[in-house]
Amino acid sequence: MIITEQKPLSEIIESLRDYRKIFLVGCGECATTCKTGGKDEILKIKQELEKVAKTIVGSCIPDAPCIASQIKTELAKNMKALRQAEAILVLACGLGVQSTKENDRLGLGVFPACNTLFGAVMDAEGNFLEKCSMCAECVLAQTGGICPLTLCPKGLLNGPCGGMDKGKCEVDKDKDCAWVLIFKELEKRKKLDNLKKIKAPKDFKKTTRPHKLIMAR
Repeated sequence: MIITEQKPLSEIIESLRDYRKIFLVGCGECATTCKTGGKDEILKIKQELEKVAKTIVGSCIPDAPCIASQIKTELAKNMKALRQAEAILVLACGLGVQSTKENDRLGLGVFPACNTLFGAVMDAEGNFLEKCSMCAECVLAQTGGICPLTLCPKGLLNGPCGGMDKGKCEVDKDKDCAWVLIFKELEKRKKLDNLKKIKAPKDFKKTTRPHKLIMAR
């Protein structure tokens, strides 16, 4: 899941200062779950923009605006409203914003209403927790399903630093050391031999951006 927060209203209004007629795009998955781009948020931003003399000509909430086929379908359904618009405000992650821009056939201005924070899992209480750094060299098979690159502030791959104290992180004393968690998990699974395997430094060439994965044949 991609975690977002809504930008300050003043920043959104500033980005739209040269446009009066606005079309809104939300997100039915991640941003709805984060409460940054669902029905309630679309309605609220509509009301706020109307207070500063903006006209909202329409809106849509595709399940995942980052998927070209979904945003294309929603934009096509709303073409009449879009032809009245001067700009599109997207209440989704940066992927949703860029996908909307790439699939807008009218060449409208496309602007973000949210800041994209991180990829996360959601726990049973509804909290969002970053667990993966998308490093392109997954080590979870060797570390008991616990990612040291993400959970260790130093991204250490071969055990804890010298600052670990009583199982707690040197950087945050309220946080468990990632490598202590890994040790306990491997001990429970009788896989402590995994710790004897020295991991080579990350090949950061694999995280050179932008990535692409060509699926079309």
